[in-house]
Amino acid sequence: MFKGGYFHKILHVDLSAGSSSTIEIDDAFCEKYIGGRAFGAKLLWDRVMTNGKVDPLGPDNPIIIAPGPLSGTYVPSGGKTSIISLSPATRSYGDSNFGGSFGVEVRQAGYDALMVTGRAEELSYIWIDGDNIKIVKAPKLAGKGCLETEGMIKEEIGDHSVRIAITGPAGEKLVRFACINSDWSRNAGRTGMGAVMGSKNLKAIAVRGGVDLPVADLARLQKVTDKAFDILSSHDLFRFWQANGLMSVIDYANSMGILPTHNFKNTTFAKASSINHDVMRTRYKIGDSACFGCSMCCGNICLVKEGKYAGTVTEGTEYESAAMLGPNVGVDNFSTVLRANYLCDELGIDTISTGNLIGLIIEGYESGLLKLADIDNVPIDWGDDDAIINLIEKIARREGIGDTLAGATPAVLERWPQLAPIASHTKGLEQSAYDCRGAISMALAYGTSDIGAHHARAWTVAREIEMGAKWPLEKKADLVIYHQTLRPLFDMLGVCRLPWIELGLDENLYAEMYSAVTGVDVTLEQLLEKSAAIYDMTRLINVRYGIDRKDDYPSTRVFDDPVQTGPRAGSHVDRQEYEKLLDIYYQKRGWDADGKPDPKKAESFS
Repeated sequence: MFKGGYFHKILHVDLSAGSSSTIEIDDAFCEKYIGGRAFGAKLLWDRVMTNGKVDPLGPDNPIIIAPGPLSGTYVPSGGKTSIISLSPATRSYGDSNFGGSFGVEVRQAGYDALMVTGRAEELSYIWIDGDNIKIVKAPKLAGKGCLETEGMIKEEIGDHSVRIAITGPAGEKLVRFACINSDWSRNAGRTGMGAVMGSKNLKAIAVRGGVDLPVADLARLQKVTDKAFDILSSHDLFRFWQANGLMSVIDYANSMGILPTHNFKNTTFAKASSINHDVMRTRYKIGDSACFGCSMCCGNICLVKEGKYAGTVTEGTEYESAAMLGPNVGVDNFSTVLRANYLCDELGIDTISTGNLIGLIIEGYESGLLKLADIDNVPIDWGDDDAIINLIEKIARREGIGDTLAGATPAVLERWPQLAPIASHTKGLEQSAYDCRGAISMALAYGTSDIGAHHARAWTVAREIEMGAKWPLEKKADLVIYHQTLRPLFDMLGVCRLPWIELGLDENLYAEMYSAVTGVDVTLEQLLEKSAAIYDMTRLINVRYGIDRKDDYPSTRVFDDPVQTGPRAGSHVDRQEYEKLLDIYYQKRGWDADGKPDPKKAESFS
């Protein structure tokens, strides 16, 4: 059936047994699940839906690293890789992804995906050199930062071209929102995938490949991708995007009144211009970087040239990190934002969750909900860079109050339930950097995301604000569902969604690319149908782990605490209207009133 696109094999490494094997997959598997996130969801399904509940930090929880059939081919931004597991942060389905070239190298080693199970007896890394698989004991890497570890492994292997995925000290300490780092500053940041690696005594995975990728019709692929690259390069914003990347969103979010400020109390930041793209580009930027096959080149390499953080070099920051480590904690010094971003990358913790939780602690202390003794007798205030940097290090090393914060929002609220009204999260995952009080569809997107309050599943806030209040609830539900179907499809294919989001690349072109690579003609509608089925699959996994309607809500603040200032002043989400919207969403999904898919759907995944 398929003439290209797949190697039809998945590498399985069992750390407990100290062995590796190859799982053969057939055309029917590839046709149904496409790749990337869906390959991972199916492998996870097979492991966690058959017996009792699996502990996210136990040896039976698999971690799957899955690029897609377009990863590494001649397509725009084909360097995305999904990482799938039960989430230590939400205790249910989790996934994240990063760019760069790691997944491309997995493909060039001859595999469609990599699955790791079990637990090594001591800290180790996996070395994949084509068909030669080794589990290398590495106690000397204990406590090493992600960037330092990457250099040490490359030196040990003797090849600086190998690609490495790493968990930092935070992953070793089982911080619930520890991330996986690759290619210096590319991070699978959300849902705690780094903690899963840490629980397995797995410090890193190094890969070296050398085989050609299977492409059915190279001439056809070149024709459609040449068209796509031409569309991107001729866009009015293409050069602006290359120069500024996602940092340009700071000014946009501030002007629209959706920029998280002071723990989401406000949605505009008076000093946003001190940390925006102009400041980044003119005072800090020293170079560009890009993921594999990406002409958009949105990575900004920045250097702090003076002050107490002089010498700090990092790729970034981008919008989410800058917003959460800047306005959300009251920081208006871009040097501090860069230093905080660097530390999160090196220590291996998610910038979004970190900025969210620190903002929660600052507001809790400021409002009297927390006492000085609760925060290690170290006062903290908005913009207090020394205290904020100190908290980042404490979280990663589980020291003092950092030990509670390392457990993410569920652990914080278990210790301090009085913080619940001001905590911004869904399903235990801290909300990312777009306020939703002026856009109920974005509230629904956070509430119904299968991984928690993350914008990557559906970013609808701009469209709803553009359409205005007259837009009916049915249209808003349709918009959320379309985003939750298309955006995960990009993760299945192994490509970045930004060419579509920022420069309007026609999504139908991706079906043409997939057809050229695999040799099987498909339409976008057919691909979207498969993606929608995977949303049912991940929902069923979540239902098994206790998720239902009660968990499909944005944070309390969204309903009860109207925006105070700016263009969205007075905005909040009406609870009754949200309940109506949630009912409409469930009906359109074919789920029952409690948000549960028909159990018979499970038969098609087994």
